[in-house]
Amino acid sequence: MKRLVLLISNAGTGTNLQAIIDAIENKSLKAKIAVVISSDKDAYGLKRARKHNLKTEICPSKELLPKLKEYSPDFICLSGWRQFIEDNVLKAFPDRILNLHPGLIPDGLRGTVKNPDGTNALWNRGKMTQKAIQNFLDKKSTYAGSSIHFLSNEFDFGKVLGRTFEKIRKNDNVESLYKRQKAKENKMYVEVLQSLCN
Repeated sequence: MKRLVLLISNAGTGTNLQAIIDAIENKSLKAKIAVVISSDKDAYGLKRARKHNLKTEICPSKELLPKLKEYSPDFICLSGWRQFIEDNVLKAFPDRILNLHPGLIPDGLRGTVKNPDGTNALWNRGKMTQKAIQNFLDKKSTYAGSSIHFLSNEFDFGKVLGRTFEKIRKNDNVESLYKRQKAKENKMYVEVLQSLCN
């Protein structure tokens, strides 16, 4: 059974963590969460983890590598982790660190992703969640979207494992659009892990 380490912070509410916990508990995901590591002691995801009797730790980024090695994960899942992942961590766990990015990452650095209607999708490189969602609206994109990819040395880029699209509605704001997009992200994260672990 594959061992997962989830990295969280107080940037989100832990919905991806919860989706992964639920999938493990209903046996649709053959994996075990070895530990949930947070960079912040007030992360809401810690409450979710403790409710399910999962081991939790608080860890500043500079101490991350020895902590990860201690748990020998098959995969490391970033779920709202805000801190920079240092090169030594990337070298120790190549193609094993999953990240959810609030944009459509292309397969190549010079490539583009097409939305379902054939228009060019937005990469949103360098943008965090709220700014990325706002960018979809500002640029009048027809679709919002997210990508799960393996973390690499190239900023906001790496082998894409899954993408999801959400049609933007006429009266959408950041909150309404993100609510629908988030539900798809939760489902996609589990599906990607199922393909890796099952």
